[in-house]
Amino acid sequence: MKNHFSIALILMPFFVVFGQINPQNIEIIRDAYGVPHIYAKTDAEVAYGLAWAHAEDDFETIQLGFLAGDAKLSKTIGLKGAPADFLQQFIQAEKTAREQVHTLSDDFMQVVKGYAEGLSAYAEAHKEEVLLDELFPISPIQMIAYSQLQLFVSNAADRLVSQILKKRTPRELPIQTESNGSNLIALSSKKTGQNASFLTINTHQPLEGPTSWYEAHLVSEEGTNIIGALFPGAPCVLTGANEYLGWTHTVNFQDKADIFKLEVTDKKNLTYRVDNDLLTLEKHKAKVYFKFLGLRIGINRPFYSSIYGPTLKNSKGFYAVRTPSTTTVRALEQWWRMNKAQSFTEFYQALKMNALPGYNIGYADKNDTIFYISNGKMPIRAEGYNWEGLVPGNTYETLWDSYYETEDLPQVIQPKSGYVYNANHSPFKSSAPEDNPKAEDYPISMGYERYDNNRSTRLFKLLEETDTIDFQRLKQIKYDHTLPDPLNYNYVNLNALFDMDPADYPGVGSLLRKIQSWDRVAAADSKGAAAYAILYYQLGRYWAKLGEDKTFDMATLHKGLKRTSRYMNRHFKSQDIVLGDFQKLVRGDKNIPIWGLPDVVTAMHGAPFKDGRYRITNGESYIALIQFREDETHYQSVISYGNSNRKSSLHYDDQMKLYQNFQTKPMSFNRDDVVQNSVRRYAPVAND
Repeated sequence: MKNHFSIALILMPFFVVFGQINPQNIEIIRDAYGVPHIYAKTDAEVAYGLAWAHAEDDFETIQLGFLAGDAKLSKTIGLKGAPADFLQQFIQAEKTAREQVHTLSDDFMQVVKGYAEGLSAYAEAHKEEVLLDELFPISPIQMIAYSQLQLFVSNAADRLVSQILKKRTPRELPIQTESNGSNLIALSSKKTGQNASFLTINTHQPLEGPTSWYEAHLVSEEGTNIIGALFPGAPCVLTGANEYLGWTHTVNFQDKADIFKLEVTDKKNLTYRVDNDLLTLEKHKAKVYFKFLGLRIGINRPFYSSIYGPTLKNSKGFYAVRTPSTTTVRALEQWWRMNKAQSFTEFYQALKMNALPGYNIGYADKNDTIFYISNGKMPIRAEGYNWEGLVPGNTYETLWDSYYETEDLPQVIQPKSGYVYNANHSPFKSSAPEDNPKAEDYPISMGYERYDNNRSTRLFKLLEETDTIDFQRLKQIKYDHTLPDPLNYNYVNLNALFDMDPADYPGVGSLLRKIQSWDRVAAADSKGAAAYAILYYQLGRYWAKLGEDKTFDMATLHKGLKRTSRYMNRHFKSQDIVLGDFQKLVRGDKNIPIWGLPDVVTAMHGAPFKDGRYRITNGESYIALIQFREDETHYQSVISYGNSNRKSSLHYDDQMKLYQNFQTKPMSFNRDDVVQNSVRRYAPVAND
């Protein structure tokens, strides 16, 4: 999953008017783990308090996000910020924001105004922390523009832009999910065997950065009482639960972006043909910055706009990128209305806004309803074209401008099996076989996934092997870290590794034998898991050379094993190490051994750290387990590091041990419980 944002009346001036909210009416209660529980009369006041509390914990990341949304990131961090700044201008995010701001409802507008005012007030009170003065005060248009940028990237449309800029013939790339993804499970009483439904939130996001999670509890007298997680800059919860219902997301990979080859008839005058019409490209310039000898230097990059969308030129021609994410600014409003829903009917009504460009949704509620949908704003495309490849941009027939309704998307409600699940795999395998949507009922042009992966294969086995699953068993399933036999990666085939005879490979025979005899459990104390993990990363250099079936042959695996042997000897002076010796959960000066591998249920993906070790960068991030019972909704959660990104904070790394030991902390919707367990209570005002 990624970000979003919205607000305001189009006739209003686009700046924040301070003084609309009295911060003394807002109470922030911090618990023992630093999670803010924010109380106020109105949702707008709660949003103000959320902005202030989140800025206290991670003002820098929030600013970096809004700087990208304002095309000013490269002004602050130099050339590394240029790609985001270019994309923001390429999709004309600010123009879209100004044109569509009027589509937002008045009540949601007040929420985002409250957030903008709270963040700007924090900036005014902490000027020494401001990265770029001209960013503040934050305006509604800036927030919407950032939303557009994040959703464009979440639809993988940025990859198409990258291919054009690299002067390749662009086409849609095959999906690889080794470092991305999430899991969801929802169980009704048919599966729990008791008068309760369960939901797991099991996101696999980057552990740091603009799409890392922040936990909060938001409460207003306007019917809000929700616990969950959000990204920096979001004024509402993006995954979580209120007292009545809860939901979570996994990233889905249906066809959410298209690329068109234009038929340009006159490059000088920029004319292009669409059927019998000659149209003219509009030319624009994007400005990005880099720093040289202390000077900030601007660079202009041309781009164009056509009826198909933002357009770029390379040596092979003119190409336009089209994605539904650029056609609406209401994504955050939809999430906010999901926050406010108190029944499945209200929740589904929020989904019918059709503003989220993607994301699977798993849902459970107090009325024993469970639900799954492969959600998204899906265009209705003309049949007969290869929508996964390069689409002809010379006919109105390919210019889609209408969308499927929410009811038309693959979904499962109240399955007889009593469960729904997703692990970034096919929506046609989202429950027991008899409960699944049928692939033949959906046009090929929608581009839905048809594959399983290791996580989905494993989850299906665990969900099917017993008639009932109590809460303790659900927790064990959620924390399962075993690869299936045979392996079932959807992006690479490594199964030949287990058919190799160690006697045929002198020098690496003992290493191969260790992997083959491994129980496939990615435990931190496992020697087989360590050898397999290092081999997995060493094989990465060969992936690009594999055929279309992405299958490793024994000769290439042998090369990988030799590289693995040399790597272990060089960095560890031994081939007898455990997984926790190789991979670490790292936060500041603290690093601890950690479990997990790419594409196990407890997915982990790492990057080189130091001394041959890897640090985890993506994978298990925000985790919540929720029980909806007649008398009360029970919520427990954990986050990978802590709820603050400030090194000086006690909460910078205070959840790492819980996380390492598969433990969670209790959260409560009840104010008396929150107050009883509070560490600090205050209003969001500057200290004298």
